[in-house]
This record gives sequence, C-alpha cells and structure tokens, in this order.
Amino acid sequence: MSTTFEDADFPAYTMGRAAEMIGVTPAFLRSLGAAGLLEPERSLGGHRRYSRHQLQLAGRVRQLLDEGMPLAAACRIVVLEDSLAAAHRLIAELGGPAPAEGDGGAPLQTRPDIATPRYYRTS
Repeated sequence: MSTTFEDADFPAYTMGRAAEMIGVTPAFLRSLGAAGLLEPERSLGGHRRYSRHQLQLAGRVRQLLDEGMPLAAACRIVVLEDSLAAAHRLIAELGGPAPAEGDGGAPLQTRPDIATPRYYRTS
C-alpha cells in the first residue's frame, strides 16, 4: 500500500524548502516553471508545492547549467531523460528485458552496411 510519503509525485515541499533541499533559489524554481519544465501544484492558499520527482528534475537541470548548458537545452535534455526512464520502467513492468547498464538503451552494434566505410566500388 502506497502512502503519500512513498509517492515521488506527491507535492510535499514548499518552494522555500524545495529550493533549500536542492541548493537553489526560489527564483530558479520559478524560472523552471516559466520554461515549462515544472508545473508545481498549488496549496489552498495558492503557494507552490513541489514533489520529490520535480526536485530531481530541477536538480538535474541545475547540474547541466553548472556544466555550461543553456537553460532551454538543459530542460529539453531533462525531459528526454525522464521520458526514457519512464519508458524503461514501463518495459520492466510489462516483463520486457532491462536495458544494459549505462548504455541508455542505445544499440550495442551499428549495422555493418552503415558502419563500414566504402571508399571504392568492389564490383
């Protein structure tokens, strides 16, 4: 039985607490909302409330920004990474094979006809 404490999507954290937890300012969290990455729930009083999952996404964006990535690119990368992780979870739930560790689901080998350079005709 799942409780709200176990639910990564439960909006448990106020903006101030959320910002403190991941080491950013509240303005940074608002900017992620303006960029379309996060859409926090609102309390009855209208205050933003963030989930653990949203904080993980925000933390990853912060990491990419620290590496010099522009905000729009960092948000797009995080959205794609999150979508891929959700697809992997669904595959696992359906009993499919788990992707190899660290490959991100990429093919292990390219097709030989594409990977082999052809500088001259063989016929």
